[in-house]
Amino acid sequence: MSFLIGGKEINSRLFIGTGKLPSYEMIKSIIEYSQIDVVTVAVRRIGKGNTWGNIIDYIPKETILMINTSGARDYKEAVKIAQIGRELTKSDWIKVEIEADTKYLLPDNEETIKASEILVKEGFKVFPYITPDLIVAKKLESIGVSAVMPLGSPIGTNKGIAAKELIKPIIKEIKVPVIIDAGLGRPSHAAEAMEMGADACLINTAIATSNDPIKMTKAFKMAVDAGRSAYEIGVLQEKDYADASSPLTGFLRGV
Repeated sequence: MSFLIGGKEINSRLFIGTGKLPSYEMIKSIIEYSQIDVVTVAVRRIGKGNTWGNIIDYIPKETILMINTSGARDYKEAVKIAQIGRELTKSDWIKVEIEADTKYLLPDNEETIKASEILVKEGFKVFPYITPDLIVAKKLESIGVSAVMPLGSPIGTNKGIAAKELIKPIIKEIKVPVIIDAGLGRPSHAAEAMEMGADACLINTAIATSNDPIKMTKAFKMAVDAGRSAYEIGVLQEKDYADASSPLTGFLRGV
């Protein structure tokens, strides 16, 4: 089930965030137990001045780091965070996350487009986090982003794919990978996203705040794999009327 994204061939379609975890020590176990290829890291967690130390020290070297610009309020801040992140980690994978709204944490699509255009020109592999909007997704695709990351529902709400009808046309109409990011609170939500045709899911809160983040990562990994397999096989369409699973002909009569 490997696929090409950001110029790299990876095996796992489950990406995970590292925020909210109870400790950095479990990151390596999470990655190795579920064979995760990509993790996101906020720049503020990089460096030895943090309470728990430098998060990079806990991530296996073969893991792909996606720097997250969370905390940015406009495109200028996002670009600056991305540049600092690349300098600190040598990774050119950047999740552009810009949230001017601090209550609902909804992405600022306009500022995201501005930041993405600059970062693509600077050689970054850009993964913009957006409120689902086909026109915005097409603009980002034309800029040259590596993927688009529409939210399923607002960050940390665990509501699943509340924006399903807005995500469907994005999956259908654009050629770059689509990663569902934010709001997926259960493995079943991730399976649903993959059955829709998403290329990957990014999970943070549902794993990090669970009773057992290591086992919950595995549950999400299996759900992502199952959902992708179902999509590739072909998920059956719903029907309005019953359709017997056993034939209604050939019954024995007069026995």
